[in-house]
Amino acid sequence: MLKRLIIAACASAWTLTAVFAADLNIGLSADVTTFDPHFVAAQPNLTAQKHVFDTLVYVDERGRPIPGLATWKTTDSVTWEFTLRRGVKFHDGSELTTDDVLFSLDRTLNIKGSPGGYATYVRPIIAKEIVDRYTIRLKTAAPYGGVAQDLSEVQIVQKRAAQNATGEDFDSGRAAIGTGPYKLVRFARGSRIELARNDDYWRGRLPWEKVTLHILPSDPVRTAALLSGQLDAIEHVPTADLARLRKDPSLRLEQAVSWRTIFLHLDQYREHPPGVSGKDGKALERNPFKDARVRRALSKAINRRAIAERVMEGLALPAANVVSPSVFGHDPAVKPEPYDPKGARQLLAEAGYPDGFRVSIATPNNRYINDEQVAQTVAQMFSRIGIETRVDAMPLSAYFGRARKRDFGIALLGWGSLAADLALRSLAGTTNPEKGYGTWNWSGYSNPELDALIERSLATVDPRKRETIARQASALAAREMAFLPLHYQIVTWAMKKNLSYAARTDEFTFAHHFKPR
Repeated sequence: MLKRLIIAACASAWTLTAVFAADLNIGLSADVTTFDPHFVAAQPNLTAQKHVFDTLVYVDERGRPIPGLATWKTTDSVTWEFTLRRGVKFHDGSELTTDDVLFSLDRTLNIKGSPGGYATYVRPIIAKEIVDRYTIRLKTAAPYGGVAQDLSEVQIVQKRAAQNATGEDFDSGRAAIGTGPYKLVRFARGSRIELARNDDYWRGRLPWEKVTLHILPSDPVRTAALLSGQLDAIEHVPTADLARLRKDPSLRLEQAVSWRTIFLHLDQYREHPPGVSGKDGKALERNPFKDARVRRALSKAINRRAIAERVMEGLALPAANVVSPSVFGHDPAVKPEPYDPKGARQLLAEAGYPDGFRVSIATPNNRYINDEQVAQTVAQMFSRIGIETRVDAMPLSAYFGRARKRDFGIALLGWGSLAADLALRSLAGTTNPEKGYGTWNWSGYSNPELDALIERSLATVDPRKRETIARQASALAAREMAFLPLHYQIVTWAMKKNLSYAARTDEFTFAHHFKPR
């Protein structure tokens, strides 16, 4: 139960019209696996960590980079100068300096054993120069327009606390010393994250003295906790509960078209992908997904509108691009593949599979909106064109590790990005750890033409020219079916009537963005 005590009026944009002594309880939809802010770039982790750690660059509700801990400018086509805000303090009272920034950028490159870390966001930087306590210059080998967007992902840690810290040190809070709006009190993996207000937060004191992020992957449990009053707000409202919550006069909903595209990775590099066989269970002579006709046949078999309207109950839009309509580089000329099961069967026959084959679709069952139901529906659609399909669903905690080890021939993934070229670099670029390409390219897809377009786009500092090239890359990936887009999510938050929240296209749920009404 929220207890409000009005203390004083204030007028800044970030300190509300009244300061409240209050607790805020939020239900999160996915587990948080670590509090080390440089170990794995998964959104559930970032959601929790960004309460404690800040970034040089922020992203607003519509996905646009804005100044965070620093302002920036380009002094030439390969030099970016970041100037820190003065007087920003870590949770222990020490001042943030460029030494901490340099250490944080370097630390991302030295993390061992990460299943998907932050090195990609720092690799383009070839030189770092501390000008003074508040100014740092970053140089890239060639012009690169994505520096600000990349650095919105890299959280700044305190050098003194993190220098020799392990993951356990962050999880316990010993090394979790940031400049963010809250301090980490307790991280109980799989249960909750307890946070205490940072009264010296550089953007002003916030209304919530204590915040608890409850880990509730089960949709019914999360909704029930909101309806019972145990929670003040929940993210990722399940489609089955949307109408009920909308009718409840004690609640309010906020929605936005997400930056997240849900798609299928198809193994395109091995001769015998896991879970793919003839209908007799024997290995096929070759990998069918290497044939573009087979990939297109699978795409034609998918009725995206039916998924959006029925399975997602209106909380989705049929997808064709790697990024959703509001995101930089989305190409509106690229349309979703029309549903055409007859054409799909014809393409399979042309490719040498008139009787189809057998596949397994792997999916998490507690990460994306109706993820398992979406996979089950796609499986039925594949079966209708002669491809016997089963679904292998599992919790996210098991899924990501197996997917990163390439245990699946077909795998479902959701991806959100600030730009199409950045998304393609991770999802479809030829895997190259030195360049930071292909970090989430589970399919093994490789196309030198696409790689060249991604490089050209990212090397273009002029935003308009860069977006033109990014759209070309998006269109090429769509034509080649580097992966099969399914839909763009529409994300929903539900909260008590006396709260408000600016719905974010990036899907992040931040306690410091909830305001009393």
